[in-house]
Amino acid sequence: MIFEKAIRRDLANLSGVVFATLFTIMVTTTLIRMLGRAAGGAVDTASLLPLIAFASINLLPILLVLTVYISVLMSITRAYRDSEMVIWFSSGRSLAAWVRPVLRFGLPVLLVVLVAAFEGAPWANRQTSEYTRRFEQREDVSQVAAGQFRESASADRVFFVEALSEDQTSVRNVFVTQQRGEQLVIVAAAGGRIETEADGDRFLVLERGRRYDGERSGPAFRLMEFERYGLRMEPRASRVRDDSSKIKSTMELVSSWGPRDQAELLWRIGIPVSLIVLSLLAIPLSSLNPRVGRSVNLFVAVLVYVVYNNLISVSQAWVAQERIGFVTGVLSVHAMFLLGVAVLFWRRIALPDLRIFRRRARA
Repeated sequence: MIFEKAIRRDLANLSGVVFATLFTIMVTTTLIRMLGRAAGGAVDTASLLPLIAFASINLLPILLVLTVYISVLMSITRAYRDSEMVIWFSSGRSLAAWVRPVLRFGLPVLLVVLVAAFEGAPWANRQTSEYTRRFEQREDVSQVAAGQFRESASADRVFFVEALSEDQTSVRNVFVTQQRGEQLVIVAAAGGRIETEADGDRFLVLERGRRYDGERSGPAFRLMEFERYGLRMEPRASRVRDDSSKIKSTMELVSSWGPRDQAELLWRIGIPVSLIVLSLLAIPLSSLNPRVGRSVNLFVAVLVYVVYNNLISVSQAWVAQERIGFVTGVLSVHAMFLLGVAVLFWRRIALPDLRIFRRRARA
């Protein structure tokens, strides 16, 4: 009883620190990536916080799996380093005694991972796709960022505005180039605003500006000054509905059951299963050898996780390409690593007992 309480307390303390560290790293990297996309005009700056939140929900299952794996690894490694394992072994506890408390610690996390992988991540992907779709359907001027050049939806106009109003209906110091074949039109104005006609058409009405007409290869341009000049704003055509398997619910994946749907379902099943396999694998991997240093176990554990995760991705790709069946893809990688867990437990438990038996036989 004292043994299990000590393990659960140690794992709980470590898991909080590990999860906070991993979550901070994830949010920071996601923020940097989103800021780069916003600077490039791929996403709306007003949608950064929701997109970061959706990305966090999408990556939550992987973060929880890593949290349990690293917590078990660090806890048992510390016990070896501080000679606590010697005390437990002397009291009749073997390395296999860690299996029960580790699984009891990982069970609540496993339930959260199941909900996040099967419901939370698809919902977050749907919301991200919806935000992106709404932004891409906005008018040309609505996507303009102050001080940056932006290309129109039809790729025949380039806008530049010095400043936008808060409601994004008025612009100041506008520069527009429009190309139709060899004809080139350049418009510069001190300001403008967006007006909506009765039939629903939207126009960018420029005020107090100049228009230059000419040809790209020609040296001469015609100049025209105006007080008001209207440009019809073409809304972006709606994209075809995103049928990516990542945004589908689990029931939709089962009902459609295409190769890509099977591959996505394989990934969702693999995340919770990997939590159990990795938590068990961390127990024998934590055996500390003082001759090789403290960081070797952590390096090996990280390498094992990378290989495990990549093999799941490979099996997912093979299922999508119909090179292997769904059942084979689900069972092959996890069964191989479960076999590795059994071998490592046997080496950590059976071989020391065999050495003791040989010493007694010689005596």
